[in-house]
Amino acid sequence: MILAAVAPARRGLATTPLFSPDLSMSRKPKKGYFVRGQFVAEGSELDIELKAELKGTYDASRTDLKRESDELQDLGKELLTLRADLLNGIGLPDKLIGALAEAKRITNFEGKRRQMQFVGKLMRKITPEQVQATRAALTTQRSGSAEEKLALHLAEQWRDRLIGQDSAQAEWIAHHPGTDIQQLRALIRQARKDAATPHEAAVAESQGLAPRKSRAYRDLFILVRTQLAGEDEDEGERDDFAADDEGEGEGGHDV
Repeated sequence: MILAAVAPARRGLATTPLFSPDLSMSRKPKKGYFVRGQFVAEGSELDIELKAELKGTYDASRTDLKRESDELQDLGKELLTLRADLLNGIGLPDKLIGALAEAKRITNFEGKRRQMQFVGKLMRKITPEQVQATRAALTTQRSGSAEEKLALHLAEQWRDRLIGQDSAQAEWIAHHPGTDIQQLRALIRQARKDAATPHEAAVAESQGLAPRKSRAYRDLFILVRTQLAGEDEDEGERDDFAADDEGEGEGGHDV
């Protein structure tokens, strides 16, 4: 009887767990990542902020790349106007040089557009040094254009002074003795004779018209401009000769 009473009790003890499991230990770890030593759980506010910041940086990078690509495309277009001597001095790849030459030959709008896209693609492959050299060459050409405008402005000033001031003729001859003086004086006289009277000038101005300019007026400008340009070239040659002489002097003499 005692054994029969104990058996059920043993069976009961056997079915009773010795300890209750800790439910917290069975939880799955949160998904996330560490940023500067701080754990960031996926879906948290910090996670959303960081991802938004990262996306903004990515978009900004794409914007920078697009702007750089457009700048190189425009730079390729400017190369079409660059003088041959400056273009050859940059050291661009032969394929790009050939593509530019082909673009100059194409007259069809759509064909030229496609060719310039190809030029832009090649421009994106050149080195930063070549990009810098290209910009420098274009700047050099623009500076030359600025100098040309300055020379034209100077010639216009001299022309107007020679026509309007008697003292300007002697001053010009003193500064530019190589001028054909007889031709200079004849053009000045004719330009003064052909000049519009104050009344004619006033009428033209009231009608929004420019005063009429004679052929002598234009020929005088050509004479002055040619004289100034010739002296500039002579001065450049003298500078070259001086540089050559200086170089020979520094090099010493052969024995």
